[in-house]
Amino acid sequence: MRKNPVDQSRLAAQVILNVRSGSAISRRGLAEALGVSPSTTGLYVDELVEAGLLRENGLEQGKMGRPKRRLSTVPGAGWFAGVEFHAGRVQAARVDFSGRLIHSQSFALPANPTTRTVMEQLREAVAWLAGRSPGRMLAIGVGAPGVVDPKNGTGLHYSFIEDWRDVPVVEELGFEFGVRVTLENNLRVIALAERWFGDGGGLANYIVLGPRRGFGVAIVNEGQLLGGAHQAAGEVGNWWWPSGGAMREMHDELSAPAVWRRLAGAAETEKLPADLHQALALVARNSAREEVVRDFAKVTGWLQLLLDTEAFILHGPLTALGDSFWNEVSEETARLMPRLAARQPRITCSSLTDNAGALGAASLAMEAWQPSS
Repeated sequence: MRKNPVDQSRLAAQVILNVRSGSAISRRGLAEALGVSPSTTGLYVDELVEAGLLRENGLEQGKMGRPKRRLSTVPGAGWFAGVEFHAGRVQAARVDFSGRLIHSQSFALPANPTTRTVMEQLREAVAWLAGRSPGRMLAIGVGAPGVVDPKNGTGLHYSFIEDWRDVPVVEELGFEFGVRVTLENNLRVIALAERWFGDGGGLANYIVLGPRRGFGVAIVNEGQLLGGAHQAAGEVGNWWWPSGGAMREMHDELSAPAVWRRLAGAAETEKLPADLHQALALVARNSAREEVVRDFAKVTGWLQLLLDTEAFILHGPLTALGDSFWNEVSEETARLMPRLAARQPRITCSSLTDNAGALGAASLAMEAWQPSS
């Protein structure tokens, strides 16, 4: 019999995640997916049905054998809050127990916000979600920019909020709302949004490319977010990069603003356009295109040689360059690195919208939550 309450909660959470994702929706399928006996699986399913978290109905006929009853989550069993931010705004999303988006909203931050301002807006955003409709909030996920310490729930550093240093995000929000709070870097939570709502569904290995003001990537390896020993995995923008005989960093050449300047022939001192996405679309076929394609091909090729991923998913303003640009990048990678010709994945522009970070933060909460034993 099961003894350890922590292990019980963890396994029950895995049952729910498998059912929610659709990867295992029968008792037998769950037993195979989790590597436990059918009798043990049955005990967990019975308890979760009794608790109102799962329901069992209908018949699913397999290729052989007896029909299997279909399991599903109960949408109204509770909900998850996701909040994600940068120096300009806070995004919030509410997701029901079955993983469906119910509400989302954006909240502007004042110019040059302080840590106190941001934390107050995060609280207000969660409260806004709670006030939209009845139901029990189960957990909160937070996507924070810069360097974070997920284990201790702390935002360590973010260059664009001057006093954002060692901020106890999890402690403060947990005290305010009385539920489990989980913190992660905002690009990594976007990778979770891709798993539940976007192009990462069904993939065990993929990389989210995030060239914005800087250039980071979020890595999902064998189904797990890769943070690294110092939570700095994916900081590829800091790679040394040759440019005109000088050594710079890669984000100096391939961040979204840098790419616009290269394609537009603009000086580094020139003011960025108000709508960078639209501006990039206008210069996508300018004369520097071939050189920019080659540079991105090097980056995706190096990442593929290192991580052997299944897919690259692009987020941010550079999606405005269009599918044809990124198809050229894939083709150029195979030309530069012939060994990758047979296994260089295509780069897809994400189908998610501006609320991807909040969706990812809600996904983070959803994956971290465990039922009480």
